[in-house]
Amino acid sequence: MTGGGLLVAGTTSDAGKSVVTAGICRWLVRQGVKVAPFKGQNMSLNSFVTREGAEIGRAQAMQAQAARVEPTALMNPVLLKPGSDRSSQVVLMGRPVGELSAKGYHGGRQRELFEPVMACLEELRGTYDAVICEGAGSPAEINLRRTDIVNMGIARAARLPVLVVGDIDRGGVFAQFFGTTALLSPEDQALVAGYLVNKFRGDVSLLEPGLEMLLGLTGRRTFGVLPYAHGLGIDEEDGLRVSLRGTVRESVVAPPVGEDVLRVAVCAVPLMSNFTDVDALAAEPGVVVRFVDRAEEVVDADLVVVPGTRGTVKALAWLRERGLADALVRRAAEGRPVLGICGGFQALGEHIEDDVESRAGAVDGLGLLPVRVRFAPDKTLARPVGEALGARVEGYEIHHGVAQVLGGDAFLDGCRVGSVWGTHWHGSLESDGFRRAFLREVAAQAGRRFVPAPDTCFEALREEQLDRLGDLIEEHADTGALMRLIEEGAPAGLPFIPPGAP
Repeated sequence: MTGGGLLVAGTTSDAGKSVVTAGICRWLVRQGVKVAPFKGQNMSLNSFVTREGAEIGRAQAMQAQAARVEPTALMNPVLLKPGSDRSSQVVLMGRPVGELSAKGYHGGRQRELFEPVMACLEELRGTYDAVICEGAGSPAEINLRRTDIVNMGIARAARLPVLVVGDIDRGGVFAQFFGTTALLSPEDQALVAGYLVNKFRGDVSLLEPGLEMLLGLTGRRTFGVLPYAHGLGIDEEDGLRVSLRGTVRESVVAPPVGEDVLRVAVCAVPLMSNFTDVDALAAEPGVVVRFVDRAEEVVDADLVVVPGTRGTVKALAWLRERGLADALVRRAAEGRPVLGICGGFQALGEHIEDDVESRAGAVDGLGLLPVRVRFAPDKTLARPVGEALGARVEGYEIHHGVAQVLGGDAFLDGCRVGSVWGTHWHGSLESDGFRRAFLREVAAQAGRRFVPAPDTCFEALREEQLDRLGDLIEEHADTGALMRLIEEGAPAGLPFIPPGAP
């Protein structure tokens, strides 16, 4: 028996598809429904490694946690990891299978992936009571419809009802709903069951006349109006956003002052991956995290993080161009803390040999750690567990670079020299005991009186946020109608809206 399902599409990128999908998953599992998330094709540098060693989008891992199930490659069979504006690494069922230009992917390879994508969806639907699918971008990208494997392509093949999410905070949401629906073919329109308004501020009664007019124009109802919710620090595909506590800033602002405040600056390197690594730092009371791109912005930082990147050599050049490389060298000489994670760890080393990612050959690193890196064709995907600073640590690895550590003190899979630390392990700071021990060391090296809170549990904070998403659906959506839609599919007889209709 095939389980129920729903496709959460969006009028635009960043309309809220990921968080709405997670919210529906958390609401359903609280109703006793066995549910799984699914996204046929994801484009993101923010990825995760499942227990079987498969790389998937981190948003789908977060949605699996919302559904209280273990994430697997079935939930995100195709992941595209951009390496430039025009090409991406293609990851199929958790493993890289090649590098393709956008034209090459949409010109032929994408159609070849339709069958494995549908096989994954059908396997999930045969296992779970419901599968909540997330679309990508907009379903009305008519130039890409012929090769679509993530929006109306799978909705039509699997006969899934479609819920279209629009971000009203951006403005123009009624035009977005109408225009999105009108641009679809009659066959695709037949699956669009209705709309969900996201990020509404103010009195809902003022919106209701517009929703009635939208119903009259399209014949489709609105399933709910979700209010603007501050502080939802949920893993997203890409971009800098609100973190679990406070704001992760894209540009420097005047940070709080005081000996008990710890200031963290994260270098916003090109092709930054897994920016969520610093969420656990931002979750700590008294820790201020900001993203920076100028040397003067790290002067007053107590800790500088060089994060992961899909382009280590490109990131190195960017650090040098911006004067940040010299600033990091000065920090190390002064005994001030620096942490490199994955590609950032590689950049802190002595030498890089890269004939795989950038094909730049031999490149000098910053020379802050006794490490030499050689890029291998095979990607390392792992879920290591270890110990550091007297505490248990869990993490995950996603990298082509193989590091040869030639000295320093052992630190996870990398090393430490004085105030400079480096590791390939993503997610290590989510281990509470290790994070607190690390921050105590940083505070001591930085001369701060900061003391980590003894009761901050990152996992509990994440669960709170997922419950908040479930609450938004439960309290502000028509859950009865939503449940019927998931169980029964799109209602028949919805009218066709010709493009250009009033």
